[in-house]
Amino acid sequence: MSVSKRRILALWFPRLPADRFIRRNGGPFEAPLVVSLKTGNALHVHALEMRSAKLGLYKGQPLANARAMVQPLTVVPADERADAALLEGIADWCDRFTPLVSLDPPDGLFLDITGAAHLFGGEAAMLTMVMQRIADQGFAVRGAIAGRSLAARALARFQPRAIVPPGGEAQTMAPLPIAALDCDDKVLRALRHAGLKTIGMVAQRLSSELSERLGKNFVARLSILLGAEEQPLQPRRPLPDLMAEQRFAEPIVTEDAIAASLLSLAESLSEILERQGRGARLLEAVFFRADGKVERIAVRTGEGLRDPQIMLRLLRQKLDALADPLDPGFGFDVIRLEALLAEETKPSTISFDSNENARQQILFLIDRLSARFGEHRVQRFVPQDTHIPEAASVAVPAQDRDFGPENWPLKRQAGDPPRRPLRLLEKAEGIAAGLPLAPDGPPKFFRWRKCHFDVARAEGPERIAMEWWRRAGLTRDYFRVETRDGQRFWLYRDGPHMQDQPAPRWYLQGVFA
Repeated sequence: MSVSKRRILALWFPRLPADRFIRRNGGPFEAPLVVSLKTGNALHVHALEMRSAKLGLYKGQPLANARAMVQPLTVVPADERADAALLEGIADWCDRFTPLVSLDPPDGLFLDITGAAHLFGGEAAMLTMVMQRIADQGFAVRGAIAGRSLAARALARFQPRAIVPPGGEAQTMAPLPIAALDCDDKVLRALRHAGLKTIGMVAQRLSSELSERLGKNFVARLSILLGAEEQPLQPRRPLPDLMAEQRFAEPIVTEDAIAASLLSLAESLSEILERQGRGARLLEAVFFRADGKVERIAVRTGEGLRDPQIMLRLLRQKLDALADPLDPGFGFDVIRLEALLAEETKPSTISFDSNENARQQILFLIDRLSARFGEHRVQRFVPQDTHIPEAASVAVPAQDRDFGPENWPLKRQAGDPPRRPLRLLEKAEGIAAGLPLAPDGPPKFFRWRKCHFDVARAEGPERIAMEWWRRAGLTRDYFRVETRDGQRFWLYRDGPHMQDQPAPRWYLQGVFA
C-alpha cells in the first residue's frame, strides 16, 4: 500500500448549537441550557452545554425527561439554518490556514493542510493554534490530523489531538470503538452481536464476510478509514489558480496600509504570472479580520492581466463602489490576493498604432466601469445569424470574449438614409392606426404612448417573414415613416394585407435618430 502525502485536519464542534446561543446571549445562562428539536411528535434534546451534560443530560434524550431530571432548565428551540450559517462562518475564518476547506455538516470541517503545516510551525503547533483560536471565540472544538478525512474525523471525536503519521491510519484506528465507524444502529448492533468491539477486530475479518453481512458500502468505508483508499474532498470554494498572501504581526486598519499590502501582493502575483506566461482574468482579494469576519471582493478583466498597478487600481475602484464600505474593525491580520482564473497569454507585438492604443484604453475603461457598476451592467451587442429585427443582436457582458469578433454587415451605401432605427424597442408596442395613406401603405396617423402623430412621408413595404424552422408566425410588412414634426419611426403590420381580410394590427418597432 502506498503512503499518502495528503494531510487532513478534521474539526468537530460537539456543542455548536448551544455555543451559538451562549455567544448571542453574551455569556452563560443562569440555568443549564439545552437546545430542543421536534422529532416526530415529540421534543428531544438536540444539543446541550457542558453544565447540562455534567448533570446527566444527553443528546437525543426526550425533553420531558430532561425537564424532570434538572430544574430549573433553560430550553431554546433549535434553528438548524442558523447553525449551518454559523458553520459556514467558521469555515470562512479557517480559509486563512488553507483555501481547501470542506464542510462536514452539521458540526464538522475538513482542512486540507498538505504542504501548509510548516508555515505554522508544524502539524502539532498548527493543530494547537487552530483549536485554541477557535476556543477563544467561544466554541467547544476537537481536532485531529490524519492522511484520510474519515480517519481524521473519527479521531477528532474519539481520540482528540491525535496526529497520525503518514500511512499509520490502520494502526492508530485499531483500538477505537466501533462507534467511530459512524454507521447506522443496525450495523452497530450486528457488530456487537458478533462480539466485535473495536475497529481493529472488525478489520481482522475477511472483506468477503463483511461484504456479505453488512454490504459493500460498509467495506468501502472501512477501507477508506484504515487508509487503504482515498476519498476526495469537496472544497466549498473554487480553488484559485494562483495566490499570494501577507500576514501581519499586528492587524492593520489604515487605508494606506491596506493599499500598500494589496500593491505588494499584486507585484508578487504579477511575478508568478510573468514566469508562467499567464494573465489573470478573475481576481479576488480576501481580507481576514482579527475578530474572525472575512470580506471578499472580486474583479474581472476582459483580457489576461498582470500589471500590478492596474490590478490595484481595479481593486480600489471596486472598494470605492461598495454599498457597504470595507470595515477593518479591529484590523486585518491576513490579506490574500487570488487569481481565480488565469489563462495563457500570447506575446504581443509592440505597436505604435494609435488604434491599438485606443483599443487598450477602451478595454481598461470597460474593466473600470465593470468594477464600479457590475459586469452585468456594462454590455455590448453581438450580432446574431438572423434577420428578425428583435433577435438580430444580443447584449452580453462587455468583458465576455466567448463571442467571436464578427463585423456588422453594411446595410446601406454612403449617403443613403438609415434602413434600421437607432433605437430598437425590446418588444414591439401596439399602436392605434388610422386609415391608410394608400391601399397598401401605412396609416395617415397613429397614436403611440398617448401621443398623436400625423404621417407626412413613408417608404415601404419591406416584407420580413418569420423563420419557420425556429418559430411559427405571420409575415411582417415594415414601413419607414416620417411625421409632420420631423420624427421618424419604424412601423410594421402583421401579415399580408388583403382586401377581403380584416384591418391588420400595427406595431411600432423602433425610432430613428
